[in-house]
Formats: sequence, C-alpha cells, structure tokens
Amino acid sequence: MSFTDLRGLIETLRREGDLAVIDTPVDPYLELAEIHRRVIDQEGPALLFTNVKGSPFPVVTNLFGTIRRVDLAFGPRPEAFMKQVVGAMDKLLPPTPKALWGERSLIWDALKVGLKEVPASSAPVLGVCRAERPLEGLPAVTSWQLDGGPFITLPLVYTEHPEHRKQHNLGMYRMQIFDHSTTGMHWQIHKGGGFHYHEAEKRNEALPVSVFLGGPPALIASAIAPVPEHLPELLLASLITGGKLQVVQDPRGSHRIPAQAEFVLSGSVAPHVRRPEGPFGDHYGYYSWTHDFPVFNVSHMWHRKDAIYPATIVGKPRQEDYYLGDFLQRLLSPAFPMAMPGVKDLWTYAETGFHALAAAVVRESYSREALGTAFRILGEGQLTLTKYLMITDQPVDLANFPQLMETVLERFRPDTDLFVFDKTSHDTLDYTGGKLNHGSKAVMLGVGEPVRELPAVYEEGLIDEITGIKPYCRGCLVVSGAAYADEPELPVRLLKRLREKGTRWPLVILADDAEIANAQTPFLWTVFTRFNPADDIYAETALKRHHVGYELPLVIDARMKPGYPDELIPREDIVELVDSKWKTYFQA
Repeated sequence: MSFTDLRGLIETLRREGDLAVIDTPVDPYLELAEIHRRVIDQEGPALLFTNVKGSPFPVVTNLFGTIRRVDLAFGPRPEAFMKQVVGAMDKLLPPTPKALWGERSLIWDALKVGLKEVPASSAPVLGVCRAERPLEGLPAVTSWQLDGGPFITLPLVYTEHPEHRKQHNLGMYRMQIFDHSTTGMHWQIHKGGGFHYHEAEKRNEALPVSVFLGGPPALIASAIAPVPEHLPELLLASLITGGKLQVVQDPRGSHRIPAQAEFVLSGSVAPHVRRPEGPFGDHYGYYSWTHDFPVFNVSHMWHRKDAIYPATIVGKPRQEDYYLGDFLQRLLSPAFPMAMPGVKDLWTYAETGFHALAAAVVRESYSREALGTAFRILGEGQLTLTKYLMITDQPVDLANFPQLMETVLERFRPDTDLFVFDKTSHDTLDYTGGKLNHGSKAVMLGVGEPVRELPAVYEEGLIDEITGIKPYCRGCLVVSGAAYADEPELPVRLLKRLREKGTRWPLVILADDAEIANAQTPFLWTVFTRFNPADDIYAETALKRHHVGYELPLVIDARMKPGYPDELIPREDIVELVDSKWKTYFQA
C-alpha cells in the first residue's frame, strides 16, 4: 500500500536521508523558490522549510523531484495493477465463473478501491477551523519576480456537477491569493472544474468548491492525470493508494473531504464574477499573462494542528511536474488501446509543457488508418489541445525523441503526410497562436517502409545569414541566425537557399541558438514552445483542390517572436542573496 498521508512520505524520506530540513529563516517571496530550483537542478533531496517568514506553518517542496522519490511515493503496485486489469479484460468479457475465479486476486484488489467515510474524531484535518481571515498566515510562495502575487501551487480543487452530484472533478488549478479570504481560480478551457463552473453559471448559481492541500500523495497524481472525463479522480487516487480513501463530511460545508489532508479551504465561486489573475511563471518556462478568471471566496479553512504546507515551484523543465507526468504516462499507457483502438503507445513530452507535443505508435492495417487514429487522439480529453502530433507504426521508444524523429523522417512523404489545421483551440498557457486559447495544430505521419536515407553529418557548406549549424539527429538540422525582430523573413530566404543547395536534410529548425541541438531537453523546450504550425512552418506547397501538399525541406521558425511572453529568469539580487546564505541553509 502507498502512503495514506503526506507526512508518511516525509518521514520515510527523512529516515532514508532524502530530506533536507532547513531551519534558517526563509522568505516565501522569491527566496524559497530559488533554493528549490537549485536543489532540483542537482537532483537533490526534498526540502522541509521549518522557519518560513510570516507563517506558523512549515513548507515542504520537491517531494517528487526525482524518479526515485516518485517511485517511492507510489510504488510498483499501481502500474502492475493497471496492466493486470487491461490484460484481464478479454478474459472477463463476458464474465464466466471460470474466468472470475482465474482473476480472483484482481477482483479482490478491485474491491479495496473506493471511499470510506470516517467520523470526525478520526479526521486529523478537522483539528483547527478558521472562519475569520482564513488565508492569513498561509505560506503561499511567490516564485518569479513578475508574478502577480503569492500562489497556491499544489491545490487539489474538488467540485461536483451542479445537477449530478455524483459526478465530481479533482483538478489542479493554480490559485493566486488576493487577500485573506479570496483567490483566483485558474480554470482552463479543457478542465473538468471549469465545466462544472460553466454549468453552475448557466443556472446563475455559485459553485461550491473545496481545495485540499496534502493528504495521500495519490491525490496529487490523480488531480493532474489525463483521465477520461467521467472517470472519478478520487477513484483513481484510491487505486494508486491501494486502499479506500478516507473521507469525512465537512461539518461547515457541503463536501466530503480527505480525512488525512493537511489543509482544506472551503467556499464557493460566484457566477459571472471575474478578476484579473497573473502574471505567473508557469511550467512552459515563460510567464502567462494577466487575464480575467473566476474568484474563489473562502468561507473557512480546516487544518491539522501541526499542519505542513505542500508547495511546488514550476518553471523551465525539468521540474516536479516532469517526473509526475512521466509516472502517470507509464501508469495509464496500458489503457490507451482500450480507450483509443488503434493506439499501441502514446507519449506527451514534459519538456514542451505536455500539450505542445505528442507522439503515438499506431496500427496501420489498411491504408491511412494512421491518419484516422490521429484524429481519434486529437478528440480525446486533454489531448485535444495537442499542438504537434507525430505518428508512426514502428515499434519505437517514444520517450527517446531522436529515435522517434528519425523513424518518422525516414518514412515521411511531404505531399501526403503533413496536415496543418489553423484556428483551433490551444492550451491556455501557450501564447504562440497570438490569441488566448487559440492557435493551430499539425499532424505528421511516418508509417510503412523507409523512403529515404537520412544524413547524420552536415557537409553542405556555409549558408548565407546563418551563423550556427548543428545536427540534432539524423535528418534534423538546427541552424541559427538573426533574431526574429531583426529579420522576420529569414526563414523564407533560408528555405530558398536550402532548395538551391538540394539539401538532403528533410527538417531544418531555425532557432536563436543552434546549441539547443546538444540535448533533448533544451531542444524540445525551445522548439515546441516557440512556434505555431500555421504561422511558422515553411515549405514549397502545391494545392490540389482541397489538399495542400508540401515539398522538402521543411523549415520551422522556432525563434522568440514579438508578443511571446518573457522567459523565466531569477532576479539577480535574489540569486546573490541565496548565494550568500547557502551554507546556512544546509548546516548539517
């Protein structure tokens, strides 16, 4: 069984020497975040700050900042159980006595999943209730210098459908603290909580909301998991934990809440009320701008008598969301063929903010089946926000992006295998489309037998206006030149020169710095967060009635452009402050 509360994980990390306790006074405004970023960059320990300025509560961060700690938090059982469930489906449909007996261990484990209501006396979260100025003293962190204020960064936001109360959603939506009783509620267009609020607004009703902080680590994983819309996240949390999730009725609210949580904020979001929220340095590695979002009115807060406040810091990869996202993809991947027939494997890339790039291994049992499967993927839940989708029928390790890229480029036929769709939905945090929640998508196919041999070394000489040239993998070349602000038409001229050379490189990336080709993380982060397919893919095209065919090479302009948010950079004086205090943080 996994941990049933946050402190069980904390104490295990302490015993194993994977927790650093920082007793030095630390400011939650920028200083704490800078310490966290340095430690996670070095794959260092989880951090427990016991002396946070302005708050009586300690703060824990970096619980999930390494593969080892994620594996420790959840254990091997959830993945094994999911594989067992998927493997048993053919045997259990239709169910027979013999089949049921053969899978009795699975059925026994399934009976352990669910909720268990406990009395108030068995619920540590009900230790203290605060109704006056409920958010006062909460050690919410300001992570980046341009952030609009302190944010709650690990909130588990629980809502129920206003008409169908059994339909619930547990999601993670950042919450900017405005004052001692109100926060923003950053519900995005593709999130279940936002759908519940939309339904409540249609009825002109406030939506009751409970926000959990802490509790079983499985709650955090289930809140960010890309599960089908009608799969209850609390059920997934119970499955990951390996036992029933203990809940207790909020004596002052309408929801049942996790008995083992550290904090619970209870209140409601009024209909038709918006307030400017942001900026916020987000997991794309840039600032998201100020926009109007709903407002959460906190009526009261419950917390343990010795509550520990959990937080995370987001920014350029790799952060904690990278490791949690990879765990969830491993956990849920056995179910992809059931949810999306034809999909053998699927991966989204944390280095790109997940939504900017996805790839799939699919079945191609008849001509163009892969294209139909691509449409199926783009119609599934949060995958509808995928910006660039790469498809192959070859058995590749999708997490190894250079291998995937080479496999696709060897088989890619530009006249039939690239599809660009303009004026589509976009992730709220992706500003490359020029308008909030709007942008474009591209689907790139590479199926069947190879149709070309890919170059591995660049041997085609200098290119006018290009100052840096570096292969990323076979077939994909990264070049750099003038900034977009100085030479917006450079990719047009680059394409012309490459065609005149008769280049053998099918894909050329124009970046601000060709050195991003040195490793997967900087390559993926830079390229896929800095282009919009409909605006920034350059190639010779031929229109045949309603079909656009392309000719090689393809040039992608992945330079920073006017209108893009600023890249996240720590404030220099905070860097110097942390430098000067570093030894005091880690005296032991």
